[in-house]
Amino acid sequence: MRLILAPMEGVIDYTLRELLTGLGALDRCVTEFVRVSDLLLPPRVFLRYCPELKHGGVTTAGVPVYLQLLGSDPPAMAENAARAAQLGARGIDLNFGCPSKTVNRTQGGAVLLRQPERVHAIVDAVRRAVPGSTPVTVKIRLGYDDNSLLEDNVRGIAAAGPTELAVHARTRRDAYRPPAHWEQLARIREWIQVPVIANGEIWSIEDAQRCRQASGCDDLMLGRGILSRPDLACLIRANDQQRELEPLPWPAVLALVIRLFETMRDIYKPRHVGNPVKQWLAYQRYYFPQAARLFERIKRLQNPVDIHAALCQEIMLAGS
Repeated sequence: MRLILAPMEGVIDYTLRELLTGLGALDRCVTEFVRVSDLLLPPRVFLRYCPELKHGGVTTAGVPVYLQLLGSDPPAMAENAARAAQLGARGIDLNFGCPSKTVNRTQGGAVLLRQPERVHAIVDAVRRAVPGSTPVTVKIRLGYDDNSLLEDNVRGIAAAGPTELAVHARTRRDAYRPPAHWEQLARIREWIQVPVIANGEIWSIEDAQRCRQASGCDDLMLGRGILSRPDLACLIRANDQQRELEPLPWPAVLALVIRLFETMRDIYKPRHVGNPVKQWLAYQRYYFPQAARLFERIKRLQNPVDIHAALCQEIMLAGS
C-alpha cells in the first residue's frame, strides 16, 4: 500500500516536498508539470522544477521524485522525456489531468482526454523513448466534460505500456467539487492490468478507507488533504499497520510553516516571501482554527519582517 504526494501546480514545489517527505510515510513525489511545446528543453529547466536531480532524484529523506511533463506533441514529449531520464529522473509522469483553462486552451492537460488516440500516441512515444528501467506513469481525470471516453482513454493508455495509471476521480468539468467518484476506478481496474492509483478527496483516514473500499485500489495519491494535514500520510500508514499515532498538534505544524518561511526568505524576492506560507495556511484552515486565525493576520502583509513578527507571536500563543 503506497502513498504518493500529488503534483500540484504552483503549490507543491521542492521546498514542500522536502518538508512533507521529511515527516515520513510517503513513497513517491511528482513534480509540478514541465510544459513541453515543440522544443527540446535545456537541462536547467528540468533542474529548476526538480532540483532533486542533483542528488540522485530523491528528496533528502530518500523519497524518489518523478518528473512530470505536460504537452500534446508526441515526438517533443518523447525527446524531452529522454532528456529528463538522462538527467537522472527516477520516473517520467505524463499529465492528462490539469483542469486549468489556460493550459487546456493550449492543448495541454485534461483537454487531451477528448482525443484518446493522441493520448495513446504520447504515452507510446514516451515509453519507447526512455530506458525500460525508467518508470513511465500517467495521470488522468475521468474525462473532460463527462466520462464517455473514459474506457477509450484507459485502454489506449494501457496499450502503450505505462508502469502505472493515477486517476483523479472527477472530470475536468467537476474541477475539485466533491464528491470524487471512486467507484469509477473499480471499473477501470476491470478494463486493464496496469496498476491504478486513486486520487481525489482524501482528507482523512476514514476517506482513505472509503476510497480503497469503493475503488479497490491499494495505492493512494494525496494532494489537498496532505496540505491541510501535513501528517496525513503518517496517519494513514499507521492505521494500515494497526498502530496508534497521535496527530501532529498545532505547534508542530506551525514549526513546519516557519521552516517554509525561512526557506522562502533565501529564495524569493521580499515582496513574494510570504506567498507560499499564506497559501499553505489557507489549506490548513480545514483542520486547524489556529491556521485560520494566523492567515487572517498575515494575508495582507508584504514585508517579511512583519510576517516573521506575526509568526513569532503565534509561536508564543501556541506555547502558552
